[in-house]
Amino acid sequence: MSEFLDVFRRPDFIPLLVTHIELSVVALLLGVLIALPVALAVNRSPTLSAIAINIGNIGRAVPSLALLALAFPLLGFGFATSLVALTALAIPPILINASTGLRQVSPQVMDAAKGMGLSGAQILGRIQVPIAAPIIFAGIRTSAVQVVASATLATFVGGGALGQLIVLGFQRNQPAIQIAGALAVAVLAIITELLFGFLERAFTPKGLRVARKRRGK
Repeated sequence: MSEFLDVFRRPDFIPLLVTHIELSVVALLLGVLIALPVALAVNRSPTLSAIAINIGNIGRAVPSLALLALAFPLLGFGFATSLVALTALAIPPILINASTGLRQVSPQVMDAAKGMGLSGAQILGRIQVPIAAPIIFAGIRTSAVQVVASATLATFVGGGALGQLIVLGFQRNQPAIQIAGALAVAVLAIITELLFGFLERAFTPKGLRVARKRRGK
């Protein structure tokens, strides 16, 4: 047990933890900044929305390690390679959910908004996005958890992160180091899931929350 606790007191534990969080946060932010504008741009076209969703599904099928392998020849070892791969991993769930959520807004609601004289941009900002917010945040939450878990692979391209402890435990045949690294990643993933679950509830319009409760009854 003391060997296990000693891992968290290692001088490199905090730097690796910080690197893991930095990689995850920056990759997720870039994923949001790329995926959301694309989803907003194609939401008026069923064909383009379907293409975006299919591209997202294809992206989700690509393994995380394969993304690292594809980025490595272009960028070499380091933080940037890991960031590019994790950003590519972050995009598909956000793109799929955002495109789907925006397209699922009731046509009757859209027609009513048009009848009230709202422009396309106003309908998007005041009607579609708020109604689709729970689905969009669900995609961001899924993406965030995937990125946090997959950031462990950054160690294979010199990106640091907590995966380095897991690999070190294997190399030295020291299960305490390996388990401590894996546990730290698991705790980060759980915290991420809880945090984004709270944000999803917080950004869900009150009317939708009330409607959900009524359906639950």
